[in-house]
Amino acid sequence: MSAEQVKGLINSSAIAPVRVGILGFGGLGQAAAKVIAPKREMVWVAAADQKGYAYNAEGLDPDACIATYQSLGSLGYLEPSGILSNRSIQDLIGQASVDGYFLALPNLPNTFMASVVRQFIQSGWRGVLVDALKRTSAVEQMLALKDELQNAGITYMAGCGATPGLLTAAAAIAAQSYAEVHSVKITFGVGIANWEAYRATIREDIGHLPGYDVERARAMSDAEVEALLDETNGILTLENMEHADDVMLELAGICSRDRVTVGGVVDTRNPKKPLSTNVQVTGRTFEGKISTHTFTLGDETSMAANVCGPAFGYLKAGASLHRRGIYGLFTAAEVMPQFVQ
Repeated sequence: MSAEQVKGLINSSAIAPVRVGILGFGGLGQAAAKVIAPKREMVWVAAADQKGYAYNAEGLDPDACIATYQSLGSLGYLEPSGILSNRSIQDLIGQASVDGYFLALPNLPNTFMASVVRQFIQSGWRGVLVDALKRTSAVEQMLALKDELQNAGITYMAGCGATPGLLTAAAAIAAQSYAEVHSVKITFGVGIANWEAYRATIREDIGHLPGYDVERARAMSDAEVEALLDETNGILTLENMEHADDVMLELAGICSRDRVTVGGVVDTRNPKKPLSTNVQVTGRTFEGKISTHTFTLGDETSMAANVCGPAFGYLKAGASLHRRGIYGLFTAAEVMPQFVQ
C-alpha cells in the first residue's frame, strides 16, 4: 500500500474532533492546555478550578485562560466564557457538551478523585474520563467503581500519566520477552524551577516521605513546605513509594505487585532532571536466560510532557472504545494509547 493510499484510508475514517475538558488548572492543568492547543483531533472547550469554570463550545484560548488564572486566581473571571461557582465541577458537567475529561486534579485527600468520579456517575453524563493518579489505594478506589462506571456508560482510563502510565505501559510491553517477570523497577527524576508551579504534585510527593502521609502533607502550609525544602536543599528523595504501577501490572497479569518498586528524586529548584527516568524489567526467557530491558525517557522531556501527552493519548483510545459501546474501567497497562494528531 502506497503512502497516498494510507493517507486516504486515514482521511476516510476521520471523525469529528473530540471535545475535551480539563478539571484542575494548576501547573498540570495549564500544561495540558498547552499540549492540546495545536491538536487537530481534539478541541479544548472546558476547564474548571476550585472557584469557577470556563466553557466555550468553539474552543478556549490557552494563553487567555492561563493569564486569567494566574492574575485573578480562577477561570471564572475569564471574559466572556467564565463563570464563578463554589461547585464548579458539578456545574460544568451540567453545562458543557464534552466528550472526555482529563482529571488533572490533586488527589488530596486520597478519596478526592473517587468523589469527583461519583459526581459524573450521579449526573447521568456519558463519555471518557482519564486520570493520572499515583497511589495504589487511589486506583483501587476506582476499581471498586468499575461496575457503576460501566452501567453509567462511562469509559474510565486510570493511571494514565507518566508513572503510573507511560512507564507502566512500557513495562507491560517489555515483559513480553519473558516467560516470567522477576522485577519491574521504575526510577524517575523530576526537575522543576519552582515548587509553587506544582504545589499539589509536590505535596503528594511529600506524602511519600518517611514520617509523612497524604493528610499531613495536605495540612502543611506553604511556609512549612518551603521550610522542609530548605532542609533538603530542594531535593525530595522517594523510595518504595505506594505507586499504582504495582496493582496495574498485577491486574494485567504481568507480575505480582510485590515485584514492582517505584522511587525517584525530585529537584524543586532546578528544571534539569536530577537523574534519568527509566523502567527496568528483569525476567527469564523461555530459553532460561535472565535479562533486563531498560526503557529510558529523554532528559529533555518534562514531567508535564510525560504526563499530559500520554493522558490525551489514552483519552483518544478511550473515545474509540466509547464509540464502540465499551464502557467500564481500564488501566494504562491494558490499553495502548493512540497518538493525538
